[in-house]
Amino acid sequence: MIPKVFREVIDLGDGREISIETGKLAKQAHGSVVVQSGKCMLLCTVVSNYKQADVDFLPLTVDYREKFASAGRYPGGFFKREARPSDGEVLTMRLVDRVLRPLFPKDYHSETQVMIQLMSHDPEVMPDAMAGLAASAAIQLSDFPFECPISEARVGRINGEFVINPTRAQLEESDIDMMIGASADSVMMVEGEMDEISEEEMTEAIKFAHEAIKVQCAAQVALAEAFGKKEVREYEPERADEDLAKKIHDMAYDKVYAVAKAGSSKHERGAAFAEIKEEIKATFSEEEQEDFGGLISKYYSKAEKAAVRDLTLNEGLRLDGRKTDEIRPIWCEVDYLPSTHGSSIFTRGETQALATVTLGTSREANQIDMPSYEGEERFYLHYNFPPFSTGEARPIRGTSRREVGHGNLAQRALKGMVPKDCPYTVRVVSEILESNGSSSMATVCAGTMAMMDAGVKLTKPVSGIAMGLISDADSGNYAVLSDILGDEDHLGDMDFKVTGTVDGITACQMDIKVKGLSYEILVNALKQARDGRLHILEKLTDTIATPAEDVKPHSPKMITRRIPNEFIGALIGPGGKVIQELQKETGTTIVINEDPVTEEGIVEILGVGSEGIDAVQTKIDSLLFKPQVGSIYEVKVIKMLDFGAVVEYTDAPGNEVLLHVSELAWERTENVSDVVNMGDVFDVKYFGIDSRTRKEKVSRKAILPKPEGYVARPPRENNDRGGRDNRGRDNRGRDNRRDDRKPRENKKED
Repeated sequence: MIPKVFREVIDLGDGREISIETGKLAKQAHGSVVVQSGKCMLLCTVVSNYKQADVDFLPLTVDYREKFASAGRYPGGFFKREARPSDGEVLTMRLVDRVLRPLFPKDYHSETQVMIQLMSHDPEVMPDAMAGLAASAAIQLSDFPFECPISEARVGRINGEFVINPTRAQLEESDIDMMIGASADSVMMVEGEMDEISEEEMTEAIKFAHEAIKVQCAAQVALAEAFGKKEVREYEPERADEDLAKKIHDMAYDKVYAVAKAGSSKHERGAAFAEIKEEIKATFSEEEQEDFGGLISKYYSKAEKAAVRDLTLNEGLRLDGRKTDEIRPIWCEVDYLPSTHGSSIFTRGETQALATVTLGTSREANQIDMPSYEGEERFYLHYNFPPFSTGEARPIRGTSRREVGHGNLAQRALKGMVPKDCPYTVRVVSEILESNGSSSMATVCAGTMAMMDAGVKLTKPVSGIAMGLISDADSGNYAVLSDILGDEDHLGDMDFKVTGTVDGITACQMDIKVKGLSYEILVNALKQARDGRLHILEKLTDTIATPAEDVKPHSPKMITRRIPNEFIGALIGPGGKVIQELQKETGTTIVINEDPVTEEGIVEILGVGSEGIDAVQTKIDSLLFKPQVGSIYEVKVIKMLDFGAVVEYTDAPGNEVLLHVSELAWERTENVSDVVNMGDVFDVKYFGIDSRTRKEKVSRKAILPKPEGYVARPPRENNDRGGRDNRGRDNRGRDNRRDDRKPRENKKED
């Protein structure tokens, strides 16, 4: 039976289209779509169990995978099978999850899976920009309780013009790379990097992307109506008890308000809130506690959230006693770790990051091998969030998605300030030692100082700040919070991280938890963030004003040389013998790459101290040395022969040439040692390739004054090869003329 296919087309306005199709593939899933642009095709399926899971949260899994077959490639490594997701795939999963999760009902707890896979790759299309569209379109075809369609779009700006879903080549020319997630009514997520743009420019980019998203949402609605919109499934909602909620609110609100207003530390405040909660639970009998289950804790949390929010809106005060625009106390230190190439500590309130920098060659670049992109990163940042940073003990199960996401945000914030001509591969590692809000922004600040301490010539220092929002829809009252705490992140309406230099924004990440956030509030938040960012930046530059003039004494120094293509083989040697021995002798690391445009060899020389690097440079100079005909060079005798002396150019050690006995002096020379000896240094003139011997010819006598009455004698022929002179004698004086030889007698009869 031929399946019935339903299809909607979205016009991007510049000749490109995105199509959404259903009815052909994966029909047992609760919803499935194929999203296509050019040759790029994504398959998205969604499934949600009909039985509620015994948890108090939504167990939603978003899985995005790029199949290597989609690009006609094999997976790298020994096992030719896709394995764990790459960092790029994890980042796309997070982008989609952050927009979908808030639109499910808070009491919906069924196991839900959204699986997106790249089935066909087009080099001109970046598939991650369509992942959110695919996920939402598939959900619209299902019976899930989901608030409204959403979509995501990437926006770039080339020559002042905004572009939706630009190609990777276009992004190279763009000063903006932002991903925006939104419904038709509200912007919900923003993430991206920028080239020091203003707050107003960023807002315009968000507006431009939102207009394109509205069209994509309308296409999803049209597809669902054509396919046949399913009735929303019924599910068992959470138990509710309004009387109990009011009772607990009345018992907790004033006490929580008083603790919140006291401005205590994180652990003191947490202990006080826990004590209030236990007091309230103690007022209920064991039977009541068993009957109400988790409702007591749930309603206490609601009361606590309401009291803390009201404190900020009513009195402009926060949990730690600060005003809304006040930054926590900051202290910084650089060069803390004696053996690293660069290090720094950044502490803001109860959040602390220790950053280290390691310098290396291109061999240490981070290799990216995805079906949609192959390349390398010469600057990369890793972020680690151990459990002790929050005073907890929990299982350690490798790098989490959160660590990948926070590290990527900090990397995007800093990478634009690493000069393009930086010779090193730079790895920054941020260890979060304490956490009470905005550890990713602490990473940006610590990373800036650590790189400056290491001698990386950052164009400008970068700082970061996390902003929050508490708003009341009924009264229209709101408060923008600078440098939010972990608790404020949890109870607020917005988590907005922004990084930048003194001249503009370099990266941002925003999650909005309320519908219909106005652009007026967004602009105000951005302006307040700028003030806070500059305040923090001043603290950084007070600690280290400019990058160190040079790397540390124990850090490797890097010299980059270019050599003509024909000399690469000579430097490497047969089987790598020359370069390996050179590295061993000099204690350096030598990496040779080929310039794809000029085909020159790019030689990276990395070593501690200048002695080894100078030795490698001398070797390269000797390989590149080409004496010019008619020029005079200083040489040193390194070997004595019967028919001349082997000399080495003093400016190019290793470059040797034979100085024939006949070129030592104008007078006839019988013994080489009569004129020169081992170690003698003198000048010679270079004559190029001798047409008779086919060897390089140099002469000492050519630069000596010719004696008066000098009469030239016939030259010797090939004596350096043991040949005959003009009288038929070899260079040992024996007569070797073949016509004078007697035939050798055969001592054995035939």
